[in-house]
Amino acid sequence: MIRLILAIAFALAPALAQAQADARFSFALIGDTPYFFGEEWMFADMLKDIDREELAFVVHIGDFKNGRSPCSDELFAKRLQQFQSVRHPFIFVPGDNEWTDCHLSGADPLERLAKLRELFYPDEDSLGRRKLRLERQSADPRFAEYRENVRWTIGPALFIGLNIPGSNNNLGRTPQMDTEYARRSAANAAWLTEGFDLAKKNAHAAVFIAIQADPYFERASRHPANAADGYSKFRQELLAHTLDFRKPVILLHGDTHRYRVDHPLVDPATQKPVEFFTRIESFGSPSVDWIRVSVDPADPKLLAIKTGREINPAQ
Repeated sequence: MIRLILAIAFALAPALAQAQADARFSFALIGDTPYFFGEEWMFADMLKDIDREELAFVVHIGDFKNGRSPCSDELFAKRLQQFQSVRHPFIFVPGDNEWTDCHLSGADPLERLAKLRELFYPDEDSLGRRKLRLERQSADPRFAEYRENVRWTIGPALFIGLNIPGSNNNLGRTPQMDTEYARRSAANAAWLTEGFDLAKKNAHAAVFIAIQADPYFERASRHPANAADGYSKFRQELLAHTLDFRKPVILLHGDTHRYRVDHPLVDPATQKPVEFFTRIESFGSPSVDWIRVSVDPADPKLLAIKTGREINPAQ
């Protein structure tokens, strides 16, 4: 019997090793770029660097222009062409500079959001030359307009993309925008809940959430119930889901242009950081660089993170 068990274990070892290898993957994180003319060539070179890497996909977490430049169809078309040219699946999460802040250049934010949805989210596939099938919240008739809210699975990890932009999440500027914020926040909450329910049902090892805005975790202690804070509801929902899931939750965001990896979510019951929650913030203008996030479920640390300049010092 012992010989039989050892023989079976020996026979299964290559398959188990291959299964562990198949579960490992890496992806690229970029955002808040390019902002100015002088960054355009650096952005193009960065995309070429990313193309040379073996990656599961690329995520741009919003703000592909600065907040005061025109929100023109021509610029939208240019960025779409650049995103489509990347050889990896490419997922774009909208930022405030593409829609909420377009009033600064004389455009209608809601019309620009509609244009983004038309151009960047036309079907169930990602952007990029190699496609990745996505689930969109718009498949639910209750949330048919929210095509930008997406979900996908790679290996043991579930990814959720949400439209949560900077500029206070479009709250507090006009009554019309406040109404938009309330409707979108309800959609985001439903999509986040559905994602975590799915992660628990399917025993996913980790949940990644991609948004544009810095949700300002430090505000939670200073203004826990501030109605004018466009991120307070999201922080509360994120905390509740993370504590309930009790496995790694990783928030990917941009907005404040500070590359950082930390643990800013605090459990109010202990007043200590939630150890299994990690925040990764992308580089942003004037820095034009990318982050490679490698995921290995067999590694107790789960994540290995390198910047583009660490991978290719010559750049």
